[in-house]
Amino acid sequence: MNASPTFTRLRALPVEHREHLMRLAREVSFPQGTRLFEEGRRADRFWIIRTGTITLDLRVPGRRAAVIETLGHNELIGWSWLFQPHIWHLGAETTSPVRAFEFDAEEVRTMCQDDPVLGMAVAEWVGDTVARRLRSARTRLLDLYAPYGSGPFG
Repeated sequence: MNASPTFTRLRALPVEHREHLMRLAREVSFPQGTRLFEEGRRADRFWIIRTGTITLDLRVPGRRAAVIETLGHNELIGWSWLFQPHIWHLGAETTSPVRAFEFDAEEVRTMCQDDPVLGMAVAEWVGDTVARRLRSARTRLLDLYAPYGSGPFG
């Protein structure tokens, strides 16, 4: 199995920066059905999935939350921790048992401020993830709610 673009991007960091970031990681496990975070709440951590799957969802007034994307091995979970006001823009729930690396957002932000080269690399990594997730959310919402779906360019 090929590494996902998210983790490949993390691996693209210079070894010393990647190792420094990974020193902040702690291993965690979650059973199936665990809500990792809720849209609108404080974003104080993020994860890289080692095993299992997690869905990202978006509240839709008057309807069930729309699943935007399902993420798995080596994917980054959470980007709202990097950008003010540090509030989750989506929700996330495990759809199988999950093992992951968990990072404290404040520690990582401090590390990035102290090392601007690392900070830029992390910002680009997270920015790439944000762009991909926004495209996915747009396509998924068009598929669910637009009269003709996302069309041929979705």
